[in-house]
Amino acid sequence: MAARISFDDVEVGQELPAQTFPVTRADLVRYAGASGDFNPIHWNEKFAKEVGLPDVIAHGMFTMAEAVRVATDWAGDPGALVEYGVRFTKPVVVPNDDEGAVIEVSAKIGAKDDEARTVRVDLLAKSAGQKVLGMSRAVVRLA
Repeated sequence: MAARISFDDVEVGQELPAQTFPVTRADLVRYAGASGDFNPIHWNEKFAKEVGLPDVIAHGMFTMAEAVRVATDWAGDPGALVEYGVRFTKPVVVPNDDEGAVIEVSAKIGAKDDEARTVRVDLLAKSAGQKVLGMSRAVVRLA
C-alpha cells in the first residue's frame, strides 16, 4: 500500500490534522503484555512513587508510537514511515481513574527532500500541558 498523500501537494509549514490519544492503566497493561516490558513503574503506583515518580507512567515506546500515528494516519500507510526518532522529555503520568491521561499530538511539515520524495514531519506531543517528546521527527515517503 502506498501513501495516499502526493509529495507534490505538500508544502513546508503545512499542518497535519492534530489528534488526541487517551491512555488508561488498562492500555499500559495490554502494552506490557505485547512488548514484554513489565517494569512496575508502568503499572504499580506504590512502586512508581517509591522511585520518585508522581504516579504510574506510560511506557516511552508506547508514547512514541501513539505520537507517530499522526504522521502515518495522515500519509495513509504506516509502511511509508522511513525514519523516526524522539527524545523523551517528560513522562506521561497515568492516574488510576476512568479518564487516565491524554496525549495531544500536533505536527507540521518541517522539510521536503525532492530526490527521495520524502517529507520530515515535526511532531509536538503533550500531556497535561507539558511537552513529553522532544526532537520528535518522522520521515515519510510519499507518492
